[in-house]
Amino acid sequence: MASARVDLDGNPIKAMTICMIGAGGFIGSHLCEKLMAETPHTVLAVDVYNDKIKHLLEPAGSHPWSDRIQFHRLNIKHDSRLEGLIKMADLTINLAAICTPADYNTRPLDTIYSNFIDALPVVKYCSENGKRLIHFSTCEVYGKTIGSFLPKDSPLRQDPEYYVLKEDASPCIFGSIEKQRWSYACAKQLIERLIYAEGAENGMEFSIVRPFNWIGPRMDFIPGIDGPSEGVPRVLACFSNNLLRHEPLKLVDGGQSQRTFVYIKDAIEAVLLMIENPARANGHIFNVGNPNNEVTVRQLAEMMIQVYSKVSGEPSLEVPTVDVSSQEFYGVGYDDSDKRIPDMTIINRQLGWNPKTSLWDLLESTLTYQHRTYAEAVKQAIAKPAAN
Repeated sequence: MASARVDLDGNPIKAMTICMIGAGGFIGSHLCEKLMAETPHTVLAVDVYNDKIKHLLEPAGSHPWSDRIQFHRLNIKHDSRLEGLIKMADLTINLAAICTPADYNTRPLDTIYSNFIDALPVVKYCSENGKRLIHFSTCEVYGKTIGSFLPKDSPLRQDPEYYVLKEDASPCIFGSIEKQRWSYACAKQLIERLIYAEGAENGMEFSIVRPFNWIGPRMDFIPGIDGPSEGVPRVLACFSNNLLRHEPLKLVDGGQSQRTFVYIKDAIEAVLLMIENPARANGHIFNVGNPNNEVTVRQLAEMMIQVYSKVSGEPSLEVPTVDVSSQEFYGVGYDDSDKRIPDMTIINRQLGWNPKTSLWDLLESTLTYQHRTYAEAVKQAIAKPAAN
């Protein structure tokens, strides 16, 4: 298998060692699976938790890849071992971040530190040791679209020039400083600028990934089951939690924001292309999303209700959704972007990547997993208070 692998230019792909920071998370776990199953590469998996990759790590010797993945339990905030791991690797992938909207308001300092301050040593070690870096940013760096500032009846709002987001042309427009929701986007944008500057001034090889709502199995947590009881995960897990508990789905400010969603397995294909085609990927910022899967959050909720009813065999609620204000749901200081539609020109040109999975299919796959994994645990959690 290893000897037959070639890059997009027909050159043999050499086995490499990858230091993956945040390997135990949603994206990291899927990427580790992909690397173990399909490539000869070795992964130094760095994280505080390994729950989502335990199936790759244990029991030792039971998989053909057992000697190609090592878990290193450390917090990159204050661990001197980090530089040594980056030195051992050919490539570092940084996935570590606080990236849950509910935290941007309630934990703005942690959000800024996690996404900027804590990432600084990673960039520094890569630059000083001549190591390549793939850094995960966010589509939120674009903020609001130009179109959102036009009059509501302006025909220009329908012009893609005013809402399709381009890596090398679109401005980054954030809300006022008191809208702490933008703490995440600002921190991510600043680390992007620092990485780009390291490339320009010191020759560091890098690629920056801007994910546009990657969704699939193992995303986020179900509050009170595999996460904090009072936690507010991102939209897919939030809606899944409501469905599992037979509660109406809460639509923040009417669910009018527009989003695109891409299946995690499609998105990971794009990352693997970046890993194995450095000549094409270095120096680029890549939108990774699916502009064909565009819906309002309200439409997403309606689709998820239909899909969940199909995969669970349970009838939908008589009142399946309720509207809540953003202040009620997230607290004071919340603000939101109106649309996030990625321009795919650069990734298509450089890596020939296009997403494949429709929104319906990816929701069916994800909600089948959610129901199979969590339904019984949620049922028991709901029954406990009544039993006491």
